[in-house]
Amino acid sequence: MLTDFPLFPESASTMAPRVDGLYFFLVGLTVFFSLLIASLIVAFAIKYRRRTPDSVGVPVHGALALEVAWSVIPLGITLVIFAWGASVFFAMSSPPEEAINVYVVGKQWMWKFQHLNGQREVNELHVPVGRPVKLIMTSEDVIHDLFVPAFRVKADVLPGRYTHVWFEATKPGRYRLFCAEYCGTQHSGMGAQVVALGPPEYQDWLSAAAGGSMASAGQRLFADMACSTCHRKGEDGRGPVLNGLYGSTVRLRGGRSAVVDEAYLRESIVNPSSRLTEGFQPVMPAYQGLVTEEGLSELVEYIKSLEPAQPIALSMAPTPGGSERTAQNVEP
Repeated sequence: MLTDFPLFPESASTMAPRVDGLYFFLVGLTVFFSLLIASLIVAFAIKYRRRTPDSVGVPVHGALALEVAWSVIPLGITLVIFAWGASVFFAMSSPPEEAINVYVVGKQWMWKFQHLNGQREVNELHVPVGRPVKLIMTSEDVIHDLFVPAFRVKADVLPGRYTHVWFEATKPGRYRLFCAEYCGTQHSGMGAQVVALGPPEYQDWLSAAAGGSMASAGQRLFADMACSTCHRKGEDGRGPVLNGLYGSTVRLRGGRSAVVDEAYLRESIVNPSSRLTEGFQPVMPAYQGLVTEEGLSELVEYIKSLEPAQPIALSMAPTPGGSERTAQNVEP
């Protein structure tokens, strides 16, 4: 209904109706109480005006029911707003497990996108309709802010760390993407487009990509940097075993613990001594400034792809030599 209204963006994501519902509730509540208060001011000004110069008003001693009402009703309305807003916030902050990950790098004055299959884009992001998409974002220089009005999503993009936002497009089309944080002289030109495609069209677009996946690129970078010298599959390495590390909880020096997510892996590469794993020495050099943001994303995806190492299985089947126990290494 309001699609053609220039100040109201199109609704094109699963989260947009929830955000709009809360927004219109707040607007309606504001209009209702603004009119109510203005009407009461006019009505009371007329009803209780001084009719003669020597008239004296009657003292008002208060009414318990009225005081309770104007305390309880605003409290109830405030709690409704809080609960509704919190539900929308937590839904927007919790991407589904099946979300497609796309890495985003903000840079004066462009947006760079990298898909898991290795496809890269600049100032244009292709996404499928009907599939949640999680954007894992960082900046190469200053603070930016990714804002897609049609999806009702907006999040800061910070240098030196990952932030994320997610959405699920509901209809095909092209939607504007803006930087909503002043980032320099060409801030107004730092725009992009989100291209939402149907599932078949999106698969055709993905299949046209050349090159390997982000994980394979990260594996090559891992080998070039000789990371396997310390991060071995056995327990004799000078660094933690990376197989199955992603998603686990590690114990840090000082008794703290941390969940291994993308942000933890990135920080462990650029500044490994910031959150040192218990039982290991601070021997790993800091790679801050030595690896590009795209390279860091590829290393993170490679580490995420490493499956947990399988234990050594013991077979009890008899052998021709008479021994009943032989060790069979089933590690991939």
